[in-house]
Amino acid sequence: MLALRPLAAARGPSADASSRPPAAAAALAALRSGLVSAALTACLLLPAPLPAAAEPAAAPASTSGGSAPLTTVYFGNGCFWGRQKDFVEVEMRTLGRPADQVTALVGYAAGTATGPDGRVCYVYSDPKTRYDELGHAEVVALGVDPGAEEAEVRAFARAYFKQFQRTIDQGMMRLDPQDAGAAYRNVIGLPGGVRSPLFPIIQEANVNGMELREGKGNVVRGGRDTENDELNVVWVVDSEALPFYRAERYHQFHHGLGKRFPETYVRGVRDTVAATGRIEPVPGCLEFPELPRVGW
Repeated sequence: MLALRPLAAARGPSADASSRPPAAAAALAALRSGLVSAALTACLLLPAPLPAAAEPAAAPASTSGGSAPLTTVYFGNGCFWGRQKDFVEVEMRTLGRPADQVTALVGYAAGTATGPDGRVCYVYSDPKTRYDELGHAEVVALGVDPGAEEAEVRAFARAYFKQFQRTIDQGMMRLDPQDAGAAYRNVIGLPGGVRSPLFPIIQEANVNGMELREGKGNVVRGGRDTENDELNVVWVVDSEALPFYRAERYHQFHHGLGKRFPETYVRGVRDTVAATGRIEPVPGCLEFPELPRVGW
């Protein structure tokens, strides 16, 4: 079963769309149309979503045993499935966090709007709650220990800037440029944004020389985005003013885009985090059927 990708990608053509023969392009369009129809049909067979209002995700508890909650930061650049895997590796290998203390969760952020009851959901939920139409991007949220903020943000930022590849003449590009549009834009969320005491660490880690542009939150107006997907640009926003909304359980610890990850990750880490209650279904958002989760 192929995983449904956001329809937001249609707002920007894939990197190789112009090179496809007309017949191949038509066949691909038909395939995607069929997958969308099948996915929506399956969703209609699911139980109705919970009526409770959705809220921004709460900060996770301290990983060091202290009473202070972790500070939430987030990073986005393309499909969040693969990026989550990268950050989980930083948490476990660099920071020494065991699986039950992993904080990396995928979700939506950096838009200014929410749907009815404050909901922000994936594309197969109520159209009024679609994250892309509300101006949000796919991101990975991470918990930073107040007692080790600089070291942990530095580790995350270094991993983030390794997730780009150099173009011939236009600077840095994401690893998955075929996912186009503002829903996949490069964005970093810090408490206070560019005025955060953590921002100099982001500047230091920016070894690619990308433009770190202050963002105020994306707004979709007439089908256009005020903070769009641009090569060599990373939007830096205030994570307190533009909070993180956790994505549905289906998307957590998923295989990569066209790449399978080890079962120790997609089952082992996922099941361990699930046992903590941190990836329960999101109130008001439909869950994709729990079928074999293979990247598309």
